[in-house]
Amino acid sequence: MEATRGLLLLMVIIIMITRRGDAQLIENFYSSSCPNVEAIVKQAVSTKFSQTFTTIPATLRLFFHDCFITGCDASIMVSSPNGDAEKDAPDNLSLAGDGFDTIVKAKQAVEAQCPNVVSCADIMAIAARDVVVLAGGPSFSVELGRRDGLISQSSLVAGNLPEPNFTLSQLNTIFAKNNLSQIDMIALSGAHTVGFSHCNRFANRLYSFSPSSPVDPSLDPNYAKQLMNACPQNVDPSIAVNMDPITPQIFDNVYYQNLVGGKGLFTSDEVLFTDPASKPTVTDFANSPGDFNGAFVTAMRKLGRVGVKTSNQGRIRTDCTNLNS
Repeated sequence: MEATRGLLLLMVIIIMITRRGDAQLIENFYSSSCPNVEAIVKQAVSTKFSQTFTTIPATLRLFFHDCFITGCDASIMVSSPNGDAEKDAPDNLSLAGDGFDTIVKAKQAVEAQCPNVVSCADIMAIAARDVVVLAGGPSFSVELGRRDGLISQSSLVAGNLPEPNFTLSQLNTIFAKNNLSQIDMIALSGAHTVGFSHCNRFANRLYSFSPSSPVDPSLDPNYAKQLMNACPQNVDPSIAVNMDPITPQIFDNVYYQNLVGGKGLFTSDEVLFTDPASKPTVTDFANSPGDFNGAFVTAMRKLGRVGVKTSNQGRIRTDCTNLNS
């Protein structure tokens, strides 16, 4: 009888562990070890935001780029003297420094009160939520318990991030690799409502789209002229424009309204409306802020579970930029 009970208990434990899934994250992970962690991060993020609005899109994009490469493990934060860390890959060179600085400042604030307890990966997840809220977007609970990754290599980046010229099929494929659905992908694309882009990322849509049409015909003509004025040929590569030309500093559903009106900056934005398979979702999000916000929260929580390291799969860095700290 005792042996049977012991076996049953073991089976229950195995089932419970299995049901927790790969991520093994919980919302109150630091309730005992660092109960004020979210308030500490929020204060650091708010202080950085008071200095520059760029904090918002930069921090949000940083989180996306981190999670898509070896999972949400803060490997994007690592600096290498050899220039071969994840952040050094060509696809990551345009990441704004304010995003990195936000996480560094938040980590320093957390370390001051809870040394060697909270991972950089968890701080990134909290900060990503906080910048959405600061821009007027929806709040949501963040699952915690990640550990920081043990590697950061630039060679792992190529082919694992969405490109501005992707088709719907290509977008779905790269998001599906991270267990994210088409609706998740469309919702996460809504982060472009507060982003910005350098001219070279979309110049082909203005000057060399096809032999028969230099300008992408899916672009609203007036918007195309606006972009040409902001991004003439051979423009300074540091020049950037807002992804959302209407409400660039508010996290809202206007991004989708822009797509309906032919004002998606990237091909990979506009294709969400021009492709019949994704058009109904874009139309829904354009008409219903509530539907967009709900889908975005769901997608962000799913994104936060991608490739998570727990237990001995990772470590707690004291310095987010140093792999061995």
